[in-house]
Amino acid sequence: MRALILGGTHEARQLAQELYEYGWYVTSSLAGRVTHPRLPVGEVHIGGFGGPAGLAAWLLTHGIELIIDATHPFAERISISASEAARATGIPLIALRRLGWQPQARDKWVSVDSMSKAAQVCAQQFHHIFLTIGRQQLTHFAHDPYNLYVIRCVEKPSCPLPPRHRLILSRGPFEVSTEKKIMRDNQIDCVVTKNSGGQLTQAKLTAARELGISVVMIQRPILPKASYEATSVDDAMRYISMLA
Repeated sequence: MRALILGGTHEARQLAQELYEYGWYVTSSLAGRVTHPRLPVGEVHIGGFGGPAGLAAWLLTHGIELIIDATHPFAERISISASEAARATGIPLIALRRLGWQPQARDKWVSVDSMSKAAQVCAQQFHHIFLTIGRQQLTHFAHDPYNLYVIRCVEKPSCPLPPRHRLILSRGPFEVSTEKKIMRDNQIDCVVTKNSGGQLTQAKLTAARELGISVVMIQRPILPKASYEATSVDDAMRYISMLA
C-alpha cells in the first residue's frame, strides 16, 4: 500500500520507518524550510503541493491510499490542505498529534493564543526573553527596542529581528543543564515557546520551573478533524494495521 506522510517531526520519521518495515511504499513530505533536514526512510518530497487542489491531484496521480498528517502541531496551513484534499479524494486521513504540555506545580505559565499576544506580553512584562519559537514568526518581536531577546533556532533568520538580540544556532534535543546555563548566563526572566508537546524540547520547561522563570506558552490552533486522530506512533500503527 502507498502512504503519504506529511512530516518534518520526530514522530513522522518514526512512522515512516515503521511503515517501511511493514512493507508499505512511503513518501514523506517536508516543507523545505531547513537546509539540511533530518530525512526519513523511503521517498521524500520537498516543498509544497500548490494548496489543497494541488495536493489532491498529487495524491491521485501517485496512487496514495492513506494520508498521515504528522506535521508540527502549529503547521496549520498544511493540516487544512490535507483535510480538504482528503475530503475531495475520499482518501483516509490520520492525524498524528502528540499531546500538549500541561502546567505542573511551580510552573509560572502565561498562556496566550497568538504570537502577537506573546510579543505584547514580553514587551510589557519582561526584560531578558528567551525565544524558542523557530525563525518563521520572529518579526512579531522585532518592534521592541528596549528588551533583550536571546533567539535560538536551527538556521539564521532572514526576517527582521529585535534591535537588542543574541542569536544561538542549535538543533535539539537539549539537556536541562544546557538550558539552565543559557538562562543563567543571559539573565533570562521569560521563556517563550509554542505548546508543541513531546519530550525532545521539554528540557527548557524543566529548567524554567527549577529556576523560577516565567514561560509565555502559546497555545495550539484548532485544527480540522481527521478520519482518526492518534496521539503516538504506536496508536497510529494500531489503526493503520486495521486498514491494511
